[in-house]
Amino acid sequence: MNRTELLKTLDNRVGPHLAGLLSGLLPRQSAKAPGIAPQRLLLIRPGGIGDAALLAPSLLALRQHWPDARLDILAERRNAAVFDLCPSVAQCYCYDRPADWLRFTRQRYDLIIDSEQSHYLSALVARLLPAACRCGFASNSRAKLFAVPVPYHQADYEIDSFYHLLDALAIPRPAQPVIPFLQIPATAAAQARPFLPPEAARPLVALFPGASIAQRRWPAERFRQLVQQSSAQGWRFAVVGGPQDRPAADAIAANNRVVNLAGQLPLAATAAVLQRCAALVSGDSGLLHLAAGLGTPTVALFGPGIAAKWAPRGPRHRIINHQLACSPCTRFGTTPRCPHQARCIQEITAEEVFQALTDLLTEK
Repeated sequence: MNRTELLKTLDNRVGPHLAGLLSGLLPRQSAKAPGIAPQRLLLIRPGGIGDAALLAPSLLALRQHWPDARLDILAERRNAAVFDLCPSVAQCYCYDRPADWLRFTRQRYDLIIDSEQSHYLSALVARLLPAACRCGFASNSRAKLFAVPVPYHQADYEIDSFYHLLDALAIPRPAQPVIPFLQIPATAAAQARPFLPPEAARPLVALFPGASIAQRRWPAERFRQLVQQSSAQGWRFAVVGGPQDRPAADAIAANNRVVNLAGQLPLAATAAVLQRCAALVSGDSGLLHLAAGLGTPTVALFGPGIAAKWAPRGPRHRIINHQLACSPCTRFGTTPRCPHQARCIQEITAEEVFQALTDLLTEK
């Protein structure tokens, strides 16, 4: 069991008891949203890169509604870099960085919005921090920790789920998120530039073989087949990812038309690479959501995950999903062990992806 799985297990076992204890010991909260414009806001966003990226449209809506309010984020080290792409954020703290506890626990906020979908730690932290009002998802007994509990549904597109938090606070938001909703800092663009091939008539396609959950990973061999099948098109490829993706990236990049960037760039600079690309091919992953937020077209490969909730929307995206009877099986970020060797993702062929990519890159 890795660190993330251990924390989830502890959260599920201990969280409900602590939630009941706190709700009984602490004073009752007023079940009203703030009536005046708050001066200080805290958004809590633990979890992975994808959740953080899809929260960005809500951050923009908050900034537009309360342009003078200070907006802070409480995140994790694994997703904090996403908020470098959100210029409306004043400060990002990490609850798994001990030094940050001395900083954010001294703050007092007018409004705390917990965007975590089901786990208890963030809701417990929100209830313990001084605040005039707290809002969060009522997906389980964590609901009693919020003055404004908000229903959460597995069928909702995740950007819309985060918008529902704003709806409950009477904060206007657009019917559709404005694209792009992420912004590349100039320093990240400059850092990525030396790693990119020169501009050319042939498109550059990003490939991401990773995912936080193994069952979501399309095999490296299929990516290699895609590169080989695309030889007549003259497309160039860049494999992106972190150090943990390097073995798969090395296997894919055994071709002179593939630039291997896995493990070489921080997240913001990787986002700058994605913005330069004509498309990204990826499984259900954080980088998929980064690309969508930057306006980069995608070919998204879905199996265990809920495509209706997580797949990028719009005509610039292609979704490949075999929709087997046993999928999707992921709920609240947890994917059970698969007795079928993840057939839902493993059986997607290079030919299917090539056709989707061709369709995407030739569309006028």
